[in-house]
Amino acid sequence: MIELEKVNKWYGNYHALVDISETIHKGEVVVVCGPSGSGKSTLIRTFNRLEPIQSGRIVVDGQDIHARGLDVNAFRSRIGFVFQQFNLFPHLTVLQNCTMAPMQLRGLSRKEADERAMALLQRVGLASKADAWPSELSGGQQQRVAIARALAMQPPLMLFDEPTSALDPEMVGEVLLVMRDLTRDGMTMVCVTHEMGFAREVADRVLFMDEGKVLERATPDDFFNRPQHPRAQQFLSDIRSPFARDA
Repeated sequence: MIELEKVNKWYGNYHALVDISETIHKGEVVVVCGPSGSGKSTLIRTFNRLEPIQSGRIVVDGQDIHARGLDVNAFRSRIGFVFQQFNLFPHLTVLQNCTMAPMQLRGLSRKEADERAMALLQRVGLASKADAWPSELSGGQQQRVAIARALAMQPPLMLFDEPTSALDPEMVGEVLLVMRDLTRDGMTMVCVTHEMGFAREVADRVLFMDEGKVLERATPDDFFNRPQHPRAQQFLSDIRSPFARDA
């Protein structure tokens, strides 16, 4: 589904991604974690060319995404992306947010788009909010609408870039439950998150990053219970006991 070969990314003199090679298989759920500034969000944003790379190769669903002549907008329309911020259109209702792209980019009729959107809003528990404006929703509700909107395009791949980081703590759970349900349907997912409980429960693999490098690749059981890289060991020790260094 996603193949990376020696991917490098710089911001000026700062080497943000360093020789990353990785394969993510169809139906796999991969969680990318690590300290702030480690390159997690930069990495996931290269998967749909929101971030350019300076060297290497990325293939998504059989398509070299830097091939000459690629229709970038058409390519991006096949990938679901949920951001830290909800990015809903404030002048459109919840239903309209979910139907606009399928109608304009997939050619669905109003009836088809409405039916698909309502089914997805039902799935994320927000069918009753179809006629509401985004400003009338809580942060957790807006993020669930953002997930429904992405799913309305029926993407083979969903990318999540810290989808709960902008939410109040009591709203995090409702979003994670929706994401967990997606994994049960066999959706290919890559998720950048600090929610370690979510990673432990739903991930097939965990990628741990620091300083632009993938330092550890492991199952959740191995990563959380038997981390191999010293930096991963330190990271897990710190998040489990943030006051340990002062003890």
